Amino acid sequence: MTTAEIFFPVSMAGGNWTRVSEFILMSFSSLPTEIQLLLFLTFLFICLVTLIGIGLIFLVTLVDPMLHSPIPMYFFLRNLSFLEIGFNLVIVPKMLGTLIIQDTTISFLGCATQMYFFFFFGAAECCLLATMAYDRYVAICDPLRYPVIMGHRACAQLAAASWFSGFPVATVQTTWIFSFPFCGPNRVNHFFCDSPPVIALVCADTSLFELEALTATVLFILFPFLLILGSYVCILSTIFRMPSAEGKRKAFSTCSSHLLVVSLFYSTAILTYFRPRSSSSPESKKLLSLSYTVVTPMLNPIIYSLRNSEVKTALRRVMHRTLGPQKLWLT
Repeated sequence: MTTAEIFFPVSMAGGNWTRVSEFILMSFSSLPTEIQLLLFLTFLFICLVTLIGIGLIFLVTLVDPMLHSPIPMYFFLRNLSFLEIGFNLVIVPKMLGTLIIQDTTISFLGCATQMYFFFFFGAAECCLLATMAYDRYVAICDPLRYPVIMGHRACAQLAAASWFSGFPVATVQTTWIFSFPFCGPNRVNHFFCDSPPVIALVCADTSLFELEALTATVLFILFPFLLILGSYVCILSTIFRMPSAEGKRKAFSTCSSHLLVVSLFYSTAILTYFRPRSSSSPESKKLLSLSYTVVTPMLNPIIYSLRNSEVKTALRRVMHRTLGPQKLWLT
């Protein structure tokens, strides 16, 4: 028994059991040390690029007067940037520790905390992406009423509702999972405390919880996705009816970035949580999880900056004011 495999005896109705006091994240421990070092350097680079890129997008849309208050899309983009930073910091630092210093142990409370905030940021992001799709729907399908429908108060309420949606799912899921008895083994076959590999360690009947988890997944992943899908069906229908090619191009350019982000996030999330258990190995689930916890947050600021002319123009203005015209290299 390693130092991380610590159990305490517990008396229960069925006899003597042991209670797990901490978990071991298997992460990528099956890979050679050289590969783990390469993964550490890769993920560290991705994490730094992600934090810098998201932070830059957040600051540009906050300090640039053209993007700060008049346009709801950039208000929601700032909220998305903050969510992405939180989502990244919940997962990546511990994963880097498992790769570089083999710090694979995580306390019972630490595992519960990581899972709680993973659920919180994940559910909030799903709802915020649906809110952003609704914003694009109103802007393109009902442009004359857009300033009235998407006023400051409405935007604040929609953003607050998106953030609040993370609390019930995170509280119910995490509290329920960690109220189960964990009797050993304590090895989580993942690089973070996600619910499927943790619930696999429970020594009790989890069928009721799994039914609730499926319901929560439908409500907080599939339902927002269907709202986004419905919004874009209406948006594309409106764009195709526009008489001018220039009008179609401008309308599509305003929502193309969001559509790409939604496609990246939901494609991997749905493949991860809606596939039958027998159809995928733990290693393939790790790869899918990497895509939406590490890779997608890195790509989001790149997508929003490269495919959005207003963001690129605002970035030039901020760089111009900060560095001066003689040092402005961004074109």
